[in-house]
Parts: sequence; C-alpha cells; structure tokens
Amino acid sequence: MPELKLGKLPDRTPVKLSITITPDLQASLQAYAAIYAEAYGVEEPVAELVPAMLASFLESDRSFVRERDVRLRAQK
Repeated sequence: MPELKLGKLPDRTPVKLSITITPDLQASLQAYAAIYAEAYGVEEPVAELVPAMLASFLESDRSFVRERDVRLRAQK
C-alpha cells in the first residue's frame, strides 16, 4: 500500500444532538445570529451557528486540548 501525505479522512457522518436550553440562552443565541448577519451580510439560523460556536469554544480551551491530545496519544 502506498504511503500518501494525506492520511485517511476521519468519519464525517453528521450526528444529530437535541438539547434543551433556557429562554435567556435562546435570546442570546438569537442576538448573536442577528449580529453575525450584520457583520457578514449572511443570515444563518442559530442551529447552523451553534456547531461552529461549540467547536471554537472547545479549540480555545487550552487545558482541554492538551488533555485530549495526551489521551489520544495514549490510545495509540
């Protein structure tokens, strides 16, 4: 088997997740979506913004990223 520079792509099958949030959080998410639309000129539904927001939050948590990487290396 040839060794390619690009490794095998990870599973990209979408996973549906249902959550319940408070009215205050819903209002904040709607406000964020409105400000996002003003900033970028594109209206995106809150449901489309939340996955990107969660990913950004997780990647910005340096302690989480370090610990996740340690655990991933340990699994190999």
